[in-house]
Amino acid sequence: MSGTSQQLSELLAHPSVWRGRSRAAMETLPTGFAALDAGLPGGGWPRHGLVEILTPGPGVGELYLLLPALAALSRAQPARWCTWVSPPHEPFAPALAAHGVVADRMLVVRTHLPLWAQEQALKSGACAAALVWLTRASPKAIRRLQLAAEQGRALGVLYRSQRHADEASPAMLRVLLEPNTSPGKCGARVRLIKSRGGSREPIDLEWSAAAA
Repeated sequence: MSGTSQQLSELLAHPSVWRGRSRAAMETLPTGFAALDAGLPGGGWPRHGLVEILTPGPGVGELYLLLPALAALSRAQPARWCTWVSPPHEPFAPALAAHGVVADRMLVVRTHLPLWAQEQALKSGACAAALVWLTRASPKAIRRLQLAAEQGRALGVLYRSQRHADEASPAMLRVLLEPNTSPGKCGARVRLIKSRGGSREPIDLEWSAAAA
């Protein structure tokens, strides 16, 4: 392979390069849901990058979606912090523990500067993951969070309303989460509205699978 061809191959393999729906190599973390892992590029959440989760409102399973990953990260050796920036409700430690999350590795930050706090948490290197809830964020601000997640080698999660689904976003992965209205089902439907190689079809999840 010539030097130019090798450099091009290395460039295309970098996780920051988006090649439409093709899959670039990236380090991932299993989501805890087999169907979602099968649909996501690399087979899980990106270990280092920003995921945007858009919902029609709170309480549709946006935390259930992350609990298996938070459990794994909080039990890693050595474990880094998992930071929650401006969550809409106080995390309930017994419920987290029931899902295998080590509450002692969770850090809740209340601030009137959530974007700044999220950026600092992501790029600090002290956090394995940092979650933030925002009502608004400019593409420039989201780009800063994406870069901070890459710099700190952390999983960043940005929760926003689904009304922003049609807006451009520099996040490496965008997920639309909707309640599953099928009779007798407790779960949600996931649509990947931006992914660097991923399923085009909706992915149905059942929360009972996470509990198991």
